Amino acid sequence: MSGAGDRYPPVSPLQAALSCRCPRCGKGKLYDGLLAVAARCNVCGLDLAAEDAGDGPAVFVILILGALVVVLATLVELAFAPPLWVHIVLWTVFIIGGAILLLRVMKAWLLAMAYRHHLLGGPSGEPGA
Repeated sequence: MSGAGDRYPPVSPLQAALSCRCPRCGKGKLYDGLLAVAARCNVCGLDLAAEDAGDGPAVFVILILGALVVVLATLVELAFAPPLWVHIVLWTVFIIGGAILLLRVMKAWLLAMAYRHHLLGGPSGEPGA
């Protein structure tokens, strides 16, 4: 584990979010499992236990995925007019897969933004500094 005095090069919040990596070092895995945030980074030791994104990621996912599904379902219906069961199967799989993928990315992005703005032991190393 690295000492508190060590410096890390800045990591882009977008890069950290898309790769689901630690917002401080950009190398450690952010998740222990599918959506559970690790207690600490396994590379730099950043304490992630206090991370609480709340409902923020879910709100973004609902709005983004909901709008996307409505547009795509309308286009599929107008172009192909498939039976109802095709819509049910297609959009159920799309929504579940999209929700998991987007939740991971949005949660990682909000955590990276909290780190960048010193809400989670930001670049200065101290929470709220």
